[in-house]
Amino acid sequence: MNLRNHKTVTERRKALEKERAVSLKHTGSFTLDESIAGMRNCENMIGITQVPLGIAGPLTMKTINDERLMMNDFYIPLATTEGALVASVNRGCKAIVESGGAIVGGHRIGATRGPVFRVKDLKESTMLHNLFRERFVELKTVAEKTSHHLTLTKISSKGVGRYHYARFVFDTQDAMGLNMVTIATDAIVAHIKQKTGIACISLSGNYCVDKKPAWQNVINARGIEVWAEVVLKEKTLADVLKTSAQKVYDVWLAKCMMGSAVSGSMAFNAQYANIVAAIFLATGQDIAHVVEGSLGITTTEVEGRNLYISIHMPDLMVGTVGGGTGLATQKEALTLLGVFGGDHGKNALHFAEIVGAAVLAGEISLLASLSIGTLAQSHSRLGRGAKE
Repeated sequence: MNLRNHKTVTERRKALEKERAVSLKHTGSFTLDESIAGMRNCENMIGITQVPLGIAGPLTMKTINDERLMMNDFYIPLATTEGALVASVNRGCKAIVESGGAIVGGHRIGATRGPVFRVKDLKESTMLHNLFRERFVELKTVAEKTSHHLTLTKISSKGVGRYHYARFVFDTQDAMGLNMVTIATDAIVAHIKQKTGIACISLSGNYCVDKKPAWQNVINARGIEVWAEVVLKEKTLADVLKTSAQKVYDVWLAKCMMGSAVSGSMAFNAQYANIVAAIFLATGQDIAHVVEGSLGITTTEVEGRNLYISIHMPDLMVGTVGGGTGLATQKEALTLLGVFGGDHGKNALHFAEIVGAAVLAGEISLLASLSIGTLAQSHSRLGRGAKE
């Protein structure tokens, strides 16, 4: 069967049901506009996969990017099939609220695309490297002709033998922007070939680095870089988390630091990917970028009987316009957070900060649970059908 012969979502689904003798009744029950989703988001669409959506919060935070430093409350949408995850983040949110709220900060790095060129020799490789610096304004003009919502901000490059890798960094405002930067990069490499004769082997040479864990993105960052911190009071540690500052610190040191080091992990944290995946799925982000969102370092310090805890996420690729953000339920989730749509880059930055605060809540709860040995018990109770 060739699904391309069937033009509508319903026709494809019914043909698949007939050929495979299966029922796709629930897959075919949805409310989003299939004409838009089938054109922009999914080829050969036959229906919808439904994932339970939970809410954690309120989560209180203030951002250092707001000069007024006002505290705001958010409810965090989490799409997941993992029992105990929403409850865990919710408990972390409560601990943050009772400790006065989290402080967050975000810094826009930009979306990147890293083509690889074929050069004849070291001389040509050096010439190409110098071209990126000396003719930056020219290349910037070429790139920005492809979109009014894109700005080329930086180029770096590295030669290895007869390969030369470039890393173009773009400000894409409130869009995650990879489609934009791909089109812009294509225009740049075509311009370079016309002017120099040097050809691009691949528009993506893994120097971006896109949708893969890489120290490049940890060190130089990508998308939006985010920090979040809070000092958990002794009373909150005891009453909400049932633990102490020293116990959490001991688990953090053994797990996030030493455990990550001896295993060769690139992520020195407890569970960033859990929270990032759930928020990404709920809000229409590109799920593959969870691998980048999983990178980062959690730190803790004992302050008397209180606990300072922070997270650093160097690589959050998020957007509040474009991609899957306009789908019906995903749009509602972003609207719930107050960040849907374009606002000269402000919405995407604020959304990234909210993600950072939610990740902080997740780290707090999991490390606390591990510190008193209740992780298995919680998953047994909440992940196997028992009521909360």
